Amino acid sequence: MDDHQLARRVAEDAGRLLVDLRESWDDSPWTLRDEGDLQAHRFIVRTLREERPQDGILSEEGIDDLSRLSASRVWVVDPLDGTHEYGEWGRRDWAVHVALCEDGVPVAGAVALPAEDVVLATDDPPPLPAPADGERPMRVVTSRTRRPYASVRVAEALGAELVPLGSAGAKAMAVVRGDVDAYAHAGGMYEWDSCAPAAVAAAAGLHVSRLDGSPLRYNRPDPWLPDLLVCRPELADTCLSAVRP
Repeated sequence: MDDHQLARRVAEDAGRLLVDLRESWDDSPWTLRDEGDLQAHRFIVRTLREERPQDGILSEEGIDDLSRLSASRVWVVDPLDGTHEYGEWGRRDWAVHVALCEDGVPVAGAVALPAEDVVLATDDPPPLPAPADGERPMRVVTSRTRRPYASVRVAEALGAELVPLGSAGAKAMAVVRGDVDAYAHAGGMYEWDSCAPAAVAAAAGLHVSRLDGSPLRYNRPDPWLPDLLVCRPELADTCLSAVRP
C-alpha cells in the first residue's frame, strides 16, 4: 500500500472497530467514550508502527514522543474525533482522522465517518461539488453547543444560514461533500483535529488555511493549532475578509 491507501485502510478499520464497540456496549456512555478512545488509539498506533516503523506518530490519546520533531514523516491522528457524539446513541457526526505529514505539510489523509460507512481520503478525493447556485441557501457549519464568532462572521458575510454539527471532521467533510459551503473555526484546536480533514479537503480542491490566510503547518513542538478555514475556493476571499484579525 502507498501512504494514501494506508491512511484510508487504517481509518476505515478503526471506524469499524468503533462501530462494533458501540453496538455491543451495555455500560454507560461515559465509559463507552473512554473505551472507544483507547481501543481506536491502540489499533491505529499498532498498525502504523507495523506498516511504517520509521515514521513518527502524534496521537491525541498518546503520550507525545518528541522524537517526532526530528522525523520528516509523521502521522497525525485523532482516533475518535467527536467523542461526545460517539457516546450519544444514534448520532452520526463523529469521525476517525489519519494523516501523514512530510516536513509539516499534510500529504496523505483519510477521514472516516463510521456511522455512515463512509471514508473520504486522498487516494481518491471526491470531486469538488457544484455551487448551490440558488438551489438552496448558503450554509456555514458551526458548533452544536455555541455560536463561535468565526462561523457567525462568515455566515453574515455570505448571507448564509448556520448548520450545527458535531465533530471537526464531520464539519469539514460536510464542506467536502457539498452539504455546506464553509467551515470556520477559531475556538481552539490541536493538530490532530484538523490535519486529516485539511488533507482531504485540499485534495478535493477546497480552500484550506488558517483564519489569517496562512497555510496550516504540523508536527510542531506545541501541537496547539487554534483556527481553521475550509470553504469553496470562490468564497475564500469573502470568508477571510470576514474573520482575518
